[in-house]
Amino acid sequence: MKAVTWHGKRDVRVDDVPDPIIKEPTDVVVRVTSTGICGSDLHLYEVMGPFIDEGDILGHEAMGVVEEVGAQVTEVKPGDRVVVPFNISCGTCFMCGQGLQSQCETTQVREQGTGAALFGYTKLYGQVPGGQAEFLRVPFGNTLPIKVPEGPPDDRFVYLSDVLPTAWQAVEYANVPEGGSLVVLGLGPIGDMACRVAKQKGVANVIGVDLVPERMARARQRGVTVMNVRDSHLVEHVKDLTDGRGPDAVIDAVGMEAHGAPVAKLAHQAVGLLPDAIAARFMKTAGVDRLHALRLAIDLVRRGGTISVVGVYGGMADPMPMLTLFDKQVQLRMGQANVWRWVPEILPLLTDGDPLGTEDFATHHLPLDQAPHGYEIFQQKRDNAVKVLLKP
Repeated sequence: MKAVTWHGKRDVRVDDVPDPIIKEPTDVVVRVTSTGICGSDLHLYEVMGPFIDEGDILGHEAMGVVEEVGAQVTEVKPGDRVVVPFNISCGTCFMCGQGLQSQCETTQVREQGTGAALFGYTKLYGQVPGGQAEFLRVPFGNTLPIKVPEGPPDDRFVYLSDVLPTAWQAVEYANVPEGGSLVVLGLGPIGDMACRVAKQKGVANVIGVDLVPERMARARQRGVTVMNVRDSHLVEHVKDLTDGRGPDAVIDAVGMEAHGAPVAKLAHQAVGLLPDAIAARFMKTAGVDRLHALRLAIDLVRRGGTISVVGVYGGMADPMPMLTLFDKQVQLRMGQANVWRWVPEILPLLTDGDPLGTEDFATHHLPLDQAPHGYEIFQQKRDNAVKVLLKP
């Protein structure tokens, strides 16, 4: 089959690789019909090379049609249309029972000290072959795949794999009070969708912050107040819109891809020059993230407010302004999205109309063999690229 594989920094290729097969009686094999390029994939494209091997299959946002099932699979059958959550969870352990599928005790990568395994995402999360491919082996066939109805196009459902539950959880964790205000930092796919979810949930005052004109325009068209992160008086201007206090909550949807932190950028570049074994140890023990967005969130949020961190950070010892967090009595919530925790709430919004605008959410649809181009334009924010879907 054809699959998108990693070959080095900013070097992804479409290679011929062996087809996946049933290995356990609860496995299923899915023929992928749509698969997304995620902002988290750009971390692999740019800085996470010490944790990837050449030829690893990328991608964790996939949906398709069940092709084959193991002997013990009873909940799906060949021909069923399914979405595959990005975190690999058994659905039956203690953590899954708590709605914490991203911490699944069955698939935790204990040798790395991390949570549930992820599709297509480095040795830190199990090094499981990903979904930017023609076929995908999916474990836990009775509990992991999300069955979706026939009829609406893939674009209606594919974001159930990651974008929608991640944005939904970010808004839930923000816990905006009735009539309250929310600032979303970063209007890429997750931030954009978080704004849409917040509006859908009735948040009265949603403010989006970015610097890319096309992304800002998308949010503005859906009724979001938009501000430029390069505004030298951004904090004051946000306070003007939030009763002089700052917003009740801030979502950091940027993470370590943030602009405006030259020292951390140099740290990323320095890591790239180290041998992989040394670089891996360095990234596990040193502060290598660009914390501009998180620091801005701390500055913006009102005293006693909440910061919901959904952007991915990678450094172990990043310096945090603990004095300010303590003094402002800020609540901080974060973590990988627990996909199945939110599916029952999200799915009705995809089957009864399309209030979140999923069908026109993608800016680019590309065949799988154009994946390298898709990565390039997404990483460089060219050609108005906000969300790229690949079609195997």
